[in-house]
Amino acid sequence: MDSLRIFSFLNQLAANNSRPWFQEHKNEYDAVREEWMASVEQMVRRITVFDATVAHLQAKDCVYRINRDTRFSPDKSPYKTHFGAFINAHGKKSLRGGYYIHLEPGHCLLAVGNYWLPTNILTACRNEIMANEQQWLRHVRSEAFLRFFDGPSDADFEHSPQGFGMARLKTCPSGFPRDYEYVEYLRLKDYCAWHAVSDDFFLQPGWLDQMAEVFEAGKDMQDFINAVVDDYE
Repeated sequence: MDSLRIFSFLNQLAANNSRPWFQEHKNEYDAVREEWMASVEQMVRRITVFDATVAHLQAKDCVYRINRDTRFSPDKSPYKTHFGAFINAHGKKSLRGGYYIHLEPGHCLLAVGNYWLPTNILTACRNEIMANEQQWLRHVRSEAFLRFFDGPSDADFEHSPQGFGMARLKTCPSGFPRDYEYVEYLRLKDYCAWHAVSDDFFLQPGWLDQMAEVFEAGKDMQDFINAVVDDYE
């Protein structure tokens, strides 16, 4: 992946986030987007090695638009200043967990799992964790999982190199025992595990294999939660 060219464009876009500038540099955007799409195709093929459920996906099924939805935001900048792709067997809009790649100068990361779940499914996930406690702990306390993601904590997502759970309740959720030994997993409002990578990560010859190692470390956790989500989709 020519990530240097992608980052150069994104830096320029961040400094000139307007429609006139974007139209003037549309050819460069088309070129870096083509580079990004080709790289996402490679990612899908590599992930398929350990997760065959995504084998049918193409880059167009995974890549997000660069246009921002500004309808409900005080920030009216028309364009995102990052490239993102969500490799999810059921599509980008599915509640199911998947593999997310985020390219943004100074803030690149890999994430696996479910970013957001409605209350009823989240409650079902919490019940499933309690009902199959030892299986869950094997997944989220494995050496590989903790190496790349750590356990749940109150660390700030924006400033933490890795973590598990982007948002959490301050106390035990209503209807669950407050003295539960592993209540930290019930407090989570999502089951997303992330691992930040440096800007030069994608320049390394073996970056696809390194990416796969991170994602595979989180797959068992993701499969556990997806088994619950599948009952509702």
